[in-house]
Amino acid sequence: MSWKLFISRAARRVVAPAFLLAAIGAIVAMPPAASAQLLGGLTGQVLPGTPLGGPLRGLTDQLTDNVGKLERLTAREAGDLLERIRLDRIDTLLRDNRENIERDRHGDPALRGVLVASGIDDTALAAARAAGFTIVSREDIAELDLSVTRFAVPTGVSLAEAERRLAALLPAADIAADTLYFPSGGDARIASVPLALAASAVTAPSAGPRIGMIDGGVGTHTSLPAIEQRGFARNAPHASGHGTAVASLLVGRGKIAGAAPRARLLAADVYGDDPAGGNATAIVRALGWMVQRNVPVVTISLVGPANALLGKAVAAAQAKGTMVVAAVGNDGPAAPPAYPASYDNVVAVTGVDRRNRALVEAGRARHVDFAAPGADLKGARIGGGLTSLRGTSYAAPFVAARLLAHHAAQGESSTALAALVREAKDLGKPGRDPLYGYGLVCGKCATR
Repeated sequence: MSWKLFISRAARRVVAPAFLLAAIGAIVAMPPAASAQLLGGLTGQVLPGTPLGGPLRGLTDQLTDNVGKLERLTAREAGDLLERIRLDRIDTLLRDNRENIERDRHGDPALRGVLVASGIDDTALAAARAAGFTIVSREDIAELDLSVTRFAVPTGVSLAEAERRLAALLPAADIAADTLYFPSGGDARIASVPLALAASAVTAPSAGPRIGMIDGGVGTHTSLPAIEQRGFARNAPHASGHGTAVASLLVGRGKIAGAAPRARLLAADVYGDDPAGGNATAIVRALGWMVQRNVPVVTISLVGPANALLGKAVAAAQAKGTMVVAAVGNDGPAAPPAYPASYDNVVAVTGVDRRNRALVEAGRARHVDFAAPGADLKGARIGGGLTSLRGTSYAAPFVAARLLAHHAAQGESSTALAALVREAKDLGKPGRDPLYGYGLVCGKCATR
């Protein structure tokens, strides 16, 4: 069975009515804490800058209270509002983290002053040096058959201009900024906590099949079994609310019934406490670890722009037998396609509410393969207790868990995917459609 699910949707720019523009202007003029309180879940993502949060953390925390207001807008109005909020969020991130983050040549936030490249030989290195670029590091990620070179841009040159220059200088190489990726769901009302609260063995580790998660770190909770964690950012693993909640939906036991409670979770923290955490290089390294550990299914509830290095890493992981599941994000249908969900053969997941309606804030990516519960959910809170969840972040682990179950039974990626297609409950238009993909998976898995 071919897994080429290309359902393209052009990102449509729409014009907001005057009352929306006025409202956005008033929101932007507010102090950060006030604007975060007002817009609580209309963005569906968390700034990685301080880390996984800061003054604007938990921007989806009040979505349950405010979503009715958003749903009363027309689709065009809601889409435009979400797009404007997305852009305002990026502006705030850049303004608050000037020393660490700047825009790349496409206008996306990325690690300041650093370019990443693959396909670089000695001749290319010499040409780059002659043009003023300095080699920061060279790294072989053997599991992905990738060699990654990191360059510091010339002094006084912007990242965007440096990216254009190096791409023109080395046309045979894949050149990209180290772009940043955002969680695609609220941060469960907790940003991050010191390593002392990182997940520990509160119950015996599972001997079941492995499942992977690339996200923030996982904190302690009585519903979580022992979790194997590895850090790919400064001071990681560093427990986060977002990572803890996603982990509980995967392997939770007791109060939180995870969708794969007998699976053994390997969690890669790509944020730590780094203002520029969640970058493409960190995710690539995490994918290499997942392949090294023979993890058959990895879920990624992060979204950002296309990136040449990340795209190669995802394809390499797939070629090694690792299936990647990713959330489509929460910036609405007018936002640019979300990656890694939009890469070929990645299983792209959207979220639905209790009535199986697509979340109004859900992105569409370049294809949508499945839907799963993404609203009115409960998940683990760091240190104990439950927290309310909403966003496509929390739909992706349900699909990953069911895909793992089919893989354990079938033994092959293609047959596991085919079985998941047969399991899905058709929603929307008959057959596969751009809004719900093949339909609803794990509809009864949610803890509510």
